[in-house]
Amino acid sequence: MPAFSPSSPVPLFADEFLTDPYPAYGTLRSTGAAVHLEEYGVWAISRHADIAALLKAPDVFGSEGGIALTALANREILAGTVLASDGERHAKLRRVLSKQLAPRAMKALARRITDRAERLVDRYTQPGRFDAVALARHMVCDTVMELMGLPDADREVLLSGAAATFDVFGPMGDRYQQALPLASRMVEMLHEKLIREKVPSESWMGAIFEAVDAGQIEESDAVPLASAYTAAAIDTTVLGLADCLVQLARHPEQWQVLRRDPVRWAAPAFREALRLEAPIQGFGRLLTKDAEIGGVHLPAGDQVWLLYGSSGRDPRHWGDEADEFDIRRPRNHQHLAFGSGPHLCAGIPLAELQARTVLRALAARCSHLTLDGEPVRVLNNLLRGYSAAPLAVELSPRTCAPGTGTPEPRQQGPVP
Repeated sequence: MPAFSPSSPVPLFADEFLTDPYPAYGTLRSTGAAVHLEEYGVWAISRHADIAALLKAPDVFGSEGGIALTALANREILAGTVLASDGERHAKLRRVLSKQLAPRAMKALARRITDRAERLVDRYTQPGRFDAVALARHMVCDTVMELMGLPDADREVLLSGAAATFDVFGPMGDRYQQALPLASRMVEMLHEKLIREKVPSESWMGAIFEAVDAGQIEESDAVPLASAYTAAAIDTTVLGLADCLVQLARHPEQWQVLRRDPVRWAAPAFREALRLEAPIQGFGRLLTKDAEIGGVHLPAGDQVWLLYGSSGRDPRHWGDEADEFDIRRPRNHQHLAFGSGPHLCAGIPLAELQARTVLRALAARCSHLTLDGEPVRVLNNLLRGYSAAPLAVELSPRTCAPGTGTPEPRQQGPVP
């Protein structure tokens, strides 16, 4: 590393950093466009414009061999997967579910997703308080498990395994070691459940097996592809939606803005939460050739760490109020929480559909949304969000029985 290159001792994956990373992100952005992290031997890229440009240059900043911080994870866990591949290999794997995840497919799902959101919101808000994380998990897990073809899967194994998968992308340490068996258990369960005789032909897994039979992908690609999409589809949406509800509870005036016109503001509210608190805080890339970022020379073979969580707070792009939550913020669709370029998250239409329907259902049912206790932060090498977020609600008059001021009876029992 040249002597003039900026460097930093910031402990990117220490508990104290993960609890509140934003002051250190600001320091990194001020230090340079690329800052060498001494403890991890990677270059931190923290500014919005630089990350956006790098994500659109996969021929220089490749995913293969560079997503995770350890060689073990890159070689034994991620090698050949849709997340850690480039070029034609990546395109081939991504095409398998492109039809199922396209906006047109979401239109066909809209009524079913809306009905689920309304039933769940009715159930969760009936007592006057609920856990935003529990609601988000119920909504997202039911949807993803049904679409993938996993109705009889162990939900807790999926949830713990998905989060553990992202822990494994970080450095060797306690979280990494604790996550390995959980991630492995999820993969084992998927191998048990996702077999031809058990999955519906119209499910995502059915489409994956069709691609195998058509010779588009190998049999060995099937379950890893399902695992990648399942893990990504669950955690990012759950954490992003739960944080959005917490932010709206902390900003009651913005909740009222959303309530007055939920069709207009539900999607921007979700995107603003993703900008402010990216569910995935960072990913790696590997330089395939020499490059220069903001006057800093990066040699081929080095690894960069793209700090999505920092890009969403970069005042160079978002202005002096970058740290504020504002659903009316212009251009908040330009957040990088879902990536960009060839690896732009394929599940964006599904994630936004679920978030919109939950927010609209809550807006129709609840006149007020407030915190009912302090949310509990979960610490993960890559993920940022809450394990619990207690909220209190007041039901709007139109959801009460006429003349009584009390809630109308709602559906009891399990919600499909």
